[in-house]
Amino acid sequence: MKTNFLKFSILLFAVVISSCSSDDSGSSGDTTTNLPLASGNYWTYDVENEDATGGITSGRDSLFVNGDILISGVTHKKMETLALPNGFYSSTLRNNGLRVDGNTVKISGTASYDLGLGTPINLAITDFIILKENATANEQLSTINGTLSQTISGYPLDFTYVLKSYNVTELASFTSPNGEVYEDVIKTKVVLNLKITTTQNLGGFPVTITVLAPQDVITSYQHYSKDIGMVYTDTNITYELQSIPGVTLPIPSSGSQSQEEFLDTYLAN
Repeated sequence: MKTNFLKFSILLFAVVISSCSSDDSGSSGDTTTNLPLASGNYWTYDVENEDATGGITSGRDSLFVNGDILISGVTHKKMETLALPNGFYSSTLRNNGLRVDGNTVKISGTASYDLGLGTPINLAITDFIILKENATANEQLSTINGTLSQTISGYPLDFTYVLKSYNVTELASFTSPNGEVYEDVIKTKVVLNLKITTTQNLGGFPVTITVLAPQDVITSYQHYSKDIGMVYTDTNITYELQSIPGVTLPIPSSGSQSQEEFLDTYLAN
C-alpha cells in the first residue's frame, strides 16, 4: 500500500491534459534524435524506490506514444501508460502532450501536485522545455513560477512554486547503474522549489505562518540516448516543514525518498 509520502513523491509532478482545440495551427513533428516521438513508440521501465529507512519497493512502467492530440490548437504527441505509473518520469508524461519545436521537446498540460490528501494541486504548464539538443553545459532551458491557494482539511494553504529545467551535459558514452551502456546521451535536470504558508487567526488577528520554507523538494535527472529516448532517471524528493506550536497540519512533517528508473525494453522509430 502506498504511503502519503510515496503518493507525494510519485504523483507530485504527474501531468494531465487540460485543454484541446479543433484548430490545427501547428505541428508536433514526429521525431527528435534523443526522444523519438513517432506514434507507436514505447518504453518499459523498471522502477526502484528507497525511503528514508532504507526500505525498497519496486514496480514497472510502460509508456507509449498514442497518436496526436491538439492542445491550444497545436498538434502534440499524446503520451500514455498502460497503468497508473510508479516512476516520476512516466508519471510526468502520462496523458500529457509533447511536441518537437526546432531542437527542443516541449511539454504542455497541467501538473497535478498530489500531497497524498486526495485533493491535487493543479499547475498549468505550456511549452515547458524538457530536452534541448546541442545546448550548452548547465544551460537553463525553462522556468515557470507562480502562486496558488487551496484549503486542505480546514487549513488554507498558499503555495509559491518555481519549476525549472536544465541541460546538464552531453556524454559520448553513459553507463547506467544497472550496467547497460548507451551512446550519445543528453543529461538533463528538473527542479521544483516550493514554499507553503498558511494564514491563521491568532488572538483575533490574521497571522501568516510559513509552513514550508522555500526549498527544492524535487530534483530529478534524466538521461536521453540518441535514437532511443530516456534510458535512466534518478530522482530525489525531500522536504521538511516548519515546526508550528499548536498547529498540526495534514501533511507529513518531513519526507525523504530516492527513485531510479531503468529502461528495459523499447521501440523507437
